[in-house]
Amino acid sequence: MIHSVSKSEQMAEQEELQPLRSLHSLEPSFVSFQNRCSCRAEAWWLDFAGAPVSYGEISPGQWLRMNTYQTHPWIFRASDGSALLIDSREVYFPSAAEYREDGHPLFRTVTVTSPVYSLQEYCLKLIRKLVRDTDIDRLEIPGFLKKELHRSPDLLRDIQTLRAQRMSS
Repeated sequence: MIHSVSKSEQMAEQEELQPLRSLHSLEPSFVSFQNRCSCRAEAWWLDFAGAPVSYGEISPGQWLRMNTYQTHPWIFRASDGSALLIDSREVYFPSAAEYREDGHPLFRTVTVTSPVYSLQEYCLKLIRKLVRDTDIDRLEIPGFLKKELHRSPDLLRDIQTLRAQRMSS
């Protein structure tokens, strides 16, 4: 029996192999990022060195139209620095450009959503919002949770973790 690979499976496989940085600007892509979160979402493009470059925030329910390229990865973060998902993935790689009959580009809708947080992650987010950093050590909670609370979200650390995950898979 012959197993055929779907286009989405091929794209996912290609994305796993691609480094977490922009490679070139040869193949255009046109996207409209739609923020479906209840918080502001900041768009980050990973440049040719893999460094994040902010393209601003998108308010809940709003859109950001972007002319980009296939090999240019995008990451989104909430206003508190926590990770958001782009079309159900942590990193978004644009697909090939499509054009209307009149030659104008078609902008592909790409949704930005909040992930499903574990109970612990959700509680940590809530505590960070309600408790000042200087008061965390006064909380009567286990030490490992205090340590995790002091370790606030960090985009550069997240990018390093994503790179390590991609290299090990």
